[in-house]
Amino acid sequence: MADDDAELLRALNEEHGDALFAHALRLVSGDRQRAEDLVQETLLRAWRHPEALDPGRGSVRAWLFTTARHLAIDAWRRRASRVGEVVTDDLPEPPPEVDEADRAVEAWTVAEALARLSPAHRDVLVECFYQGRSVAEAAVRLGVPPGTVKSRTHYALRSLRLVLEEMGVTQ
Repeated sequence: MADDDAELLRALNEEHGDALFAHALRLVSGDRQRAEDLVQETLLRAWRHPEALDPGRGSVRAWLFTTARHLAIDAWRRRASRVGEVVTDDLPEPPPEVDEADRAVEAWTVAEALARLSPAHRDVLVECFYQGRSVAEAAVRLGVPPGTVKSRTHYALRSLRLVLEEMGVTQ
């Protein structure tokens, strides 16, 4: 920074600094840190645009106050457009990590339980739960009415629960 630039900033701060800080403090509802930042940014804008400080264009203090006001409004708009931060101590615990060995044992257990069901019950569960088909889609694939798919699903789940209990998986 040239000596002239440093002298300009010193002069602006000496002549307008206290009034500009008081104005900035009102603009940011008494937050001293934000007011200091606002004054600093306002003086930086004055340094970048020395032509705006020409007394022939109007009051220097008015330009500084207007610039500070615009910067405060811009900062408020930026903060208002951000999603607020959620702070809480009541966050749920993350789910425990699933071990691949546990996953393999679980898949084997389900496959064994399904093998113990009747073919009609196994087919309806595979279509509806593993293939993700709707009742209507499963009915078409299995060649039975939708009502039959619904009742078979109900009884198949009951049978599956019993088989899993027999295997010692559920209680």
